[in-house]
Amino acid sequence: MKIILLGTGGPRPDPERQGSGLILTDGPAYLLFDAGRGVSTQLVRAGLQPQQVNPIFITHHHFDHIGNLGDVILSSWNNGRTTPLQIIGPRGTAAIVETLLNQVYAADIHFRLTEAARCESDLVDIRDLVDVIDVEPGLVYDQSGWRVFADYVEHGHGLGLSQTKWPCLGYRVETPSGIVTISGDTVPCAGLDRLAGGTDVLVQCCYLAEAEIVDHDTALVPKYILASSGQVGKIAAQAGVKKLVLTHFRQKSAALMQTIAEDVDRDFTGEFFLGQDLMEIEV
Repeated sequence: MKIILLGTGGPRPDPERQGSGLILTDGPAYLLFDAGRGVSTQLVRAGLQPQQVNPIFITHHHFDHIGNLGDVILSSWNNGRTTPLQIIGPRGTAAIVETLLNQVYAADIHFRLTEAARCESDLVDIRDLVDVIDVEPGLVYDQSGWRVFADYVEHGHGLGLSQTKWPCLGYRVETPSGIVTISGDTVPCAGLDRLAGGTDVLVQCCYLAEAEIVDHDTALVPKYILASSGQVGKIAAQAGVKKLVLTHFRQKSAALMQTIAEDVDRDFTGEFFLGQDLMEIEV
């Protein structure tokens, strides 16, 4: 099994890092986790096409994780998708996709179907191919040797948000080739501990270097919103992770990136990677 990091940046536009997204692949299957800014073109840069992706898993509904979802869906259709596309995500995902297909891109879809009819094409309506499932924690996918589990993670919930109104998921993917955990956006929490325990590779958000936490506002981030470099090594060590892959960085200097590595080294003795766009990691 292989991990391909499509986008390792955060919500702020960064020319060096696209929005959140990664591929898990083992043979002919390509599972996409999140579809942030630029993911469609990153797929092509990685040697793939959008129509090869299935299913798509969404961790939560911040724009830097779903901003390219409509593009991935329609690009796969424009490129010739004729097979079903399953989209799996937390409560509210189905409503977002329904809005994309039946409101935001309704005129675009009507145009293509009209064009296809004039050309006597047998083009299938993309709305007949997309199947969206809103999921809760537990086993959410079990096909062809892939078993995917979801659990709630803490991303802003300490500020007063509830999982009912703001559901955020991490995922654990189990295959005969190994186990991979995708943290989603989170701080240390029980859900992340359950997902990451004994995993071969943990792909973990790490927005700030510890050296960037200098005031009240930046201190709120690792407390309630996104893990920092002073936390991620401890998370991986406690979970017994074999490899740690860090992603979802705020734009920073090479010197600050180096301090992240130093912070992780203090707590985690396994192999770890400072993620970069289009980096590939064998499980």
